[in-house]
Amino acid sequence: MMNIKPGTILISAPLLEDPYFDKAVIYLAEINPYGALGFVINNLYPRGLNELVEFKQSKAFPLYEGGPVKTESIYFIHHRPDLIEAGSCITEPVYLGGNIQQAVQHINDGSISEKEIKLFLGYCGWDYGELEDEVAEGSWLVLNSNDFNFFDLPITTLWEELYELWKKG
Repeated sequence: MMNIKPGTILISAPLLEDPYFDKAVIYLAEINPYGALGFVINNLYPRGLNELVEFKQSKAFPLYEGGPVKTESIYFIHHRPDLIEAGSCITEPVYLGGNIQQAVQHINDGSISEKEIKLFLGYCGWDYGELEDEVAEGSWLVLNSNDFNFFDLPITTLWEELYELWKKG
């Protein structure tokens, strides 16, 4: 089994019987003594940032359904620590969170594009050892995100492309 660490990509196994995670691609952002946290990066939310009440002045920008936990909160990952302060490095060049006001400002003025930031409603969470157990039982297939830039890949075919990459091993 591959070493699971921040920056790892999980793709749902073809036989995973959870409809929420059907053909899901998850980017792991954090692993600590309490468990793991990640985001589904290929499940577009039906509304944009500007359609949320608190961001109605913003321009239209895609949101993703990051997972079933805390779906009322926005989380984000990005490549722009030069523009967004206080983010924590997951693995170069990807950062988790930071100053949301700066992120939205740069989205609105066009200095950050969809290829540099992803916004999520909610996240996926696992208690300590739970994710490792799910990987061991075959629910998740593990890839190293350093092998490609998922920010550039089309989400409609992301699962299929990564599954083919995983099969080549």
